[in-house]
Amino acid sequence: MHIYRTHSCGALNETHIGEKVRLSGWIHKKRDHGGVLFIDVRDTYGLTQCVVDEDSPLINTVDKWRNESVITVTGTVRKRAEGTANKKLATGGIELYIEDAHMQSESDIIPFQVAEDDGTGEDHRLKYRYLDLRREKMQRNIRLRNDVIATMRNLMWGQGFQEFQTPILTASSPEGARDYLVPSRLHPGKFYALPQAPQQFKQLLMMSGFDKYFQIAPCFRDEDGRADRLAEFYQLDVEMSFVTQDDVHAVMRPVIEDIFSRFSDFTGEKRRVEWLPDLPYQEAMLTYGSDKPDLRNPLVIVDVTDIFAREDVAFKAFKNVIDKGGVVRAIRAPQVADQPRSFFDKLNSWAQSEGAPGLGYILFEGNEGKGPIAKFVPETAQAALREFTGIESGDAVFFVCDMPQKAASMAGKARDAICDALPAGHAHARESGIYKLCWVVDFPMYEFDEKAGNIDFSHNPFSMPQGGMDALEQKDPLAIYAYQYDCVCNGFELASGAIRNHKPEIMEKAFGLAGYGRETLEEKFGGMLNAMRYGAPPHGGLAFGIDRIVMLLADEPNLREVYAFVMNGQYEDLMMGAPSAPAEEQIRDLHLKLNLPKPKVEDSSEKKRA
Repeated sequence: MHIYRTHSCGALNETHIGEKVRLSGWIHKKRDHGGVLFIDVRDTYGLTQCVVDEDSPLINTVDKWRNESVITVTGTVRKRAEGTANKKLATGGIELYIEDAHMQSESDIIPFQVAEDDGTGEDHRLKYRYLDLRREKMQRNIRLRNDVIATMRNLMWGQGFQEFQTPILTASSPEGARDYLVPSRLHPGKFYALPQAPQQFKQLLMMSGFDKYFQIAPCFRDEDGRADRLAEFYQLDVEMSFVTQDDVHAVMRPVIEDIFSRFSDFTGEKRRVEWLPDLPYQEAMLTYGSDKPDLRNPLVIVDVTDIFAREDVAFKAFKNVIDKGGVVRAIRAPQVADQPRSFFDKLNSWAQSEGAPGLGYILFEGNEGKGPIAKFVPETAQAALREFTGIESGDAVFFVCDMPQKAASMAGKARDAICDALPAGHAHARESGIYKLCWVVDFPMYEFDEKAGNIDFSHNPFSMPQGGMDALEQKDPLAIYAYQYDCVCNGFELASGAIRNHKPEIMEKAFGLAGYGRETLEEKFGGMLNAMRYGAPPHGGLAFGIDRIVMLLADEPNLREVYAFVMNGQYEDLMMGAPSAPAEEQIRDLHLKLNLPKPKVEDSSEKKRA
């Protein structure tokens, strides 16, 4: 018999009755039933109920062992007593009668419960992450992550892609976020950057003649923490040669569809997978107020600026904004006339919490409009509003008024807030039990940076502009679209990609319009620019966020629930103590001098009041 185990804690069943076996694992729970001691022994494969009889010489010893201690038990498998089987467990029909038990590693008193959720805070869980990872939910999530990545690899290999590993220490690249910098000891005053994405390397591989590339790529971005964003993350990074935008979508759609379909019942509820038609960026922003809309939400946004600009409409709060170039967006909420006043008041309070004056509305019952804005909108204008928005009796229409970009963003948030406020079972509540995916296409190549006062790239700077050089030379830069696309699912951006610019002259012109001179281009992207001059194939690709895919499949609200080891929202590793202050000799070796911010001085009047 093996020194530690003959079976895992999830392997035994009624076919093993009468066999002598050995298990090793953690003490999950102990229960004393009138002198008979029940011990649940757990490993990553499952849990087995073990029993120490009251007349066993082991009972006094085992009774003192703490939960989460690691033990080895040997005994005979028996059928559970009539009526005590646990159908929720794979091992629920049997129990192990312990004849021998050994302590492998004794646990101290644990800082929080592992066997059940005791509501301990996230920082506490992350400090003792090795304990948190023992929980059944975390074990399942990490196995899901492993299975998703394995499936991705197999699907990509099956389509003839080669897997590559690109450098981690590299040069800074404009990917839309701050770089993490690594000082060079051998080159004083110079720094490496951790890759925000392997963008240049995967394009260089296409220029090197490799036709199909993929990588499970680690990426690093120094951005503020969010529930769906981490400083370090992984993506399914893909690039291929001699392809159009439609080709990239045709290759990747079955991969993602397969993954969502294969793991769609992970939470116990089978979910459908539906792929919707491509959605142009401008339409997404107007209709949904977001470039990553949750298409399970049936509510839509319409522009009603012309109605509120009419001379017979006397609502000055909107007119003043319209006169300055603003817009009015409307969201129809069907059949809410039977909702209490608190329904509308809560939405108004929500809007104020978002920095808006409120969320005005008109409620239509019959042909009569009611509500705080109705008295400013005459009957003829209300009739136009009903016709334009498709309003029926019992519907309400909510309004957002601001400058175009801010109005789109606020209307998108309001669309979701209104949908969330609808009661369960409402005909227009958010759809459940489904993954709705689509490609958002035709992104603007450039945007105006109000803070800097100039034009910059709005998305990936290495994208091919639609219309090529002609568009760059003849069009207003803000009117140029790029061959850029995102894949969105249930309100999350899962992937971002583009058909790349493979011509050096177009790259020089495109960067020039964004304010990057030729010298800057040569300095920062000389390697790729030179490679283009020696023959570059048309190519394109994208990257899918693995962590967000797993998060959606596991139905988790936070990316930190699908990682083994991760930092908190302030990017602190509470378990390992990172980031930490470097030693003096390390600073000297790197030829650095720290210029730390001055400590914040506490206001004396505030101190007195405290």
